[in-house]
Amino acid sequence: QLQASGGGLVQAGGSLRLSCAASGRTFSSHVMGWFRQAPRKEREYQAAITRSGNTYYEDTVKGRFTISRDNAKNAVYLQMNSLKPEDTAVYYCAARRSVLTTFSRNPYDYIYWGQGTLVTVSS
Repeated sequence: QLQASGGGLVQAGGSLRLSCAASGRTFSSHVMGWFRQAPRKEREYQAAITRSGNTYYEDTVKGRFTISRDNAKNAVYLQMNSLKPEDTAVYYCAARRSVLTTFSRNPYDYIYWGQGTLVTVSS
């Protein structure tokens, strides 16, 4: 129901824009989040956006990443600028249950997950 895309190989300092397309249900009323998982690490919260458009970021990406949503397209985006090698990971989009209106950093609070997209940042 969620499909992330837009990953790829980029040099340090470069930019990528990830997209998360939803299908099968409307996610306009859901809190949406972006997470990433590097090899041998746990899945980590990066950013979230509420249905009203309030945005929240992990400290390490604040000022570099921007989350946005287009409810008409049932999509969420993650603009990533000033990428660093440590940003290398598989990135996932996720959604909370629609009745839950607050953001969360905990991946276990999200019940809808898409397949990830790999971002590789070379030094």
